[in-house]
Amino acid sequence: MFTVRRAGLCPSKKISLTWLLTGLVTLVVLLTSSILLIGSYESKKQSLIETTLQLNYSSAERMSKTMDSLFLSMRNSLKYNAGVLSDFDAMTPKQVDNHLELMRNSSNFFNSISLVDVDGVIRNVVPAKVGTAGKLLTSKAGQEALALQKPYLSSPYLTPNTKRLIVFMSQPVFSRNGTYLGILSGTLYLQEDNILSMIYGNNNVDEYGSYFYIVDSKGQRLYHPNKQFIGRDISTNKVVQKLMKGERGKERVINTIGIEVLAGYSSVPANGWGIAVVSPISIIHQELMGHLRIIIGYSFFPFLMLLMGFIFIAYKLARPFVHLANLVSRIGKENIVIPEVRSQWSREAELLTDAVLLAVTDIQKQTDQLTQEAATDALTGLMNRRSLKYQLDHWIDSGLPFSLIVLDVDRFKLVNDTYGHVTGDEVLKHVAGIIVSSLRPSDVCYRYGGEEFVILLAETRPAEAFNVAERVRLALEQSVAPIPTRLTVSQGVAHYPLHASEQEALLEMADQALYLAKKGGRNRTVIAEPND
Repeated sequence: MFTVRRAGLCPSKKISLTWLLTGLVTLVVLLTSSILLIGSYESKKQSLIETTLQLNYSSAERMSKTMDSLFLSMRNSLKYNAGVLSDFDAMTPKQVDNHLELMRNSSNFFNSISLVDVDGVIRNVVPAKVGTAGKLLTSKAGQEALALQKPYLSSPYLTPNTKRLIVFMSQPVFSRNGTYLGILSGTLYLQEDNILSMIYGNNNVDEYGSYFYIVDSKGQRLYHPNKQFIGRDISTNKVVQKLMKGERGKERVINTIGIEVLAGYSSVPANGWGIAVVSPISIIHQELMGHLRIIIGYSFFPFLMLLMGFIFIAYKLARPFVHLANLVSRIGKENIVIPEVRSQWSREAELLTDAVLLAVTDIQKQTDQLTQEAATDALTGLMNRRSLKYQLDHWIDSGLPFSLIVLDVDRFKLVNDTYGHVTGDEVLKHVAGIIVSSLRPSDVCYRYGGEEFVILLAETRPAEAFNVAERVRLALEQSVAPIPTRLTVSQGVAHYPLHASEQEALLEMADQALYLAKKGGRNRTVIAEPND
């Protein structure tokens, strides 16, 4: 740079216009970059929080409905068998034991079952190793149930004999002439394998740190992934207090150990219990930091080139830069329509305008790519569970009839245990490829989680969906899999609106059909039965 000196002027006291403009432009670029990051951060943060809250609430609702049905079945089982045992005095102890054992094994509802007479003597108990047969009922809850002469559900307590933390249900037993004979009770061992862990055990803690717990009507914890927390009184928890009132909802709260969590919760009408699904707020921060690293990585070099261009031709770009700064400042706050490039008064200004628009376009492309990655399963390349939920909401809101197939790889756990998780991943990719190649162009397949896939068939009746499912099943059965054994799948089919008019209910119907397919021997397709 050459400086022209004039008489009487001291050049050391003057600032170069080029450097002045360069400094101003540098400051503006840094500010706009910060706006981009902050705007993107806040927008993504709010989106992740709302999505996580809704997912947790949906999970809690689904689990509460499952538990409501479970406890109605448990109560009906006790009521029916109490009627069968109405003349247990006329039966031999062996006959009563056999009946109780049959009752326990046929449903797996209870860890142990006891028959107590009106005097409080435990007449029979299964399994026999509990060792309380012939002893007097001493627990406060048991005596309360015996005196009540009505159906009863206890709070958790420690048994005096076996020192187990339990909760039990009981049903009064009356003779045929109405004489009160005692109670028939079923027990859940809270810190051992029970019907709750059998049903919900696969949902303990997911890869993001989310988990769920169950509390009774008094705020005592009945189930938690960490068994050491079972039996604790957490009635001071804000969410638990709402569950104790029979409420349901979703919100950000501080849990009993001072950690902020995103909670979705729902009460269970059948027993007054409540279920809460929670995710630590830290998982949101982890995802946000990853999001920021990606944005910074993609935008660093374009902005560096842009800044160098500004330094080179700063004195020519004062007026065009105002327009470009305003454009860049909106990044991360709204969808930007790239404006038509207007001719500038200088060649340098036009080059700079092209560079800025190129950088903005590149950032938008990267943002679109991130959005696509968030909706795609990394292993199989299929759309993921969040994409499925969005598509189902869209189709149901628009009233579009469709069928849904839930597909589960048979004995996939055995594949992982036998051949390892790497081979298991290859099997899942193989299954995804066969499914996609067997579908029609209009059909869409999603990875629902683990070895489970969901196929959406627009404007397809159940019979047609069954044919599609069978084509997929046969193609998989006849394919050359990455393992030496034959690869089979079980499938459940449900239709909107024939089987259900809501997303969760529709998935539940398909899951029930899938369960029947599994129960029926696997490697088959079952269509859900329409609701009456």
